[in-house]
Amino acid sequence: MKIAVVGVTGLVGRKITEVLDERKLAVSSFVAVASEKSIGKKIMFQGKAHSVVSLRQAVDEKPDIAIFSAGSAISLQWASVFAQNGTRVIDNSSAWRTNKNVPLVVSEINGEALGKNDFIIANPNCSTIQLVMVLFPLHRKFKIKRVVVATYQSVTGSGAKGLRQIEAERQGKHSSAAYPHPIFNNVLPQAGEFVSDGYTSEEIKLINETRKILNNNSLAIAVTAARVPVTGGHSEAVNIVFEKKFDLEDVYCYLREMPGVEVIDNPADSSYPMPIFTQGKDAVFVGRIRRDFSIKNGLNLWITADNLRKGAATNTVQIAEILIEKGFF
Repeated sequence: MKIAVVGVTGLVGRKITEVLDERKLAVSSFVAVASEKSIGKKIMFQGKAHSVVSLRQAVDEKPDIAIFSAGSAISLQWASVFAQNGTRVIDNSSAWRTNKNVPLVVSEINGEALGKNDFIIANPNCSTIQLVMVLFPLHRKFKIKRVVVATYQSVTGSGAKGLRQIEAERQGKHSSAAYPHPIFNNVLPQAGEFVSDGYTSEEIKLINETRKILNNNSLAIAVTAARVPVTGGHSEAVNIVFEKKFDLEDVYCYLREMPGVEVIDNPADSSYPMPIFTQGKDAVFVGRIRRDFSIKNGLNLWITADNLRKGAATNTVQIAEILIEKGFF
């Protein structure tokens, strides 16, 4: 099995390499790929140093799988080149997510639907993944009518640039800014760029991707995405309105049965999910589960997850594992 990681020197690329190593995929050949300025740098994988190569060199290597984490522009330009050369591409950017011919996959939800003709596969946005992991089992049982989400997104969602800004501000220094305002000791009611009608790109992604994964284009979703001074782990406050009546005991049951979801919810000892607890873990954590008494069939809950792992690296590696299990190579 020959696997390439495109964007291997970036924050997510390094995490993908780490997760590939942890999960012990049978990788016989590892191709480290990055921009021209990184060619020749050494990347450690499975105890060996691998020299970074260019995209063109990587195409010529004909890897079985190429995991992309180098931004939308690179993905739009190169994913099809790899795919046409027989490589299956798993893309972490937003480039292919809304393409009707490209599956948008969360491994526990729709990974089994992947077919032999799927050569470009999109990994959802990190905030979308943790949301749908919780919505999916509840939608299946009670049918969701409306969702209202407020996200509290870590600076790691902006890559190394976001980390550099907050670390510099903590030390009273200046750095190239990832955000239009200071992030240290602050909350920005903006994650992503403003695109239309006052919404940001992160908000639009969450709406469109959730509808696609749950296969419901009419699902009513309202989103406000905020950036918070946290260095690992996204959180979401979620309000759900179901079409059907529900018992809280059943909600707990269905969430506990969902692979990849862990329930932490004990108000008596202030037990609930927090970013500081989720860092380095692959599960999506949910708590503060309670009825919304202001509306019929309403439910409130709180979700956190490590956005660099399940929100990016882990899900892409899980997709690769499904492709291998299906015997596509």
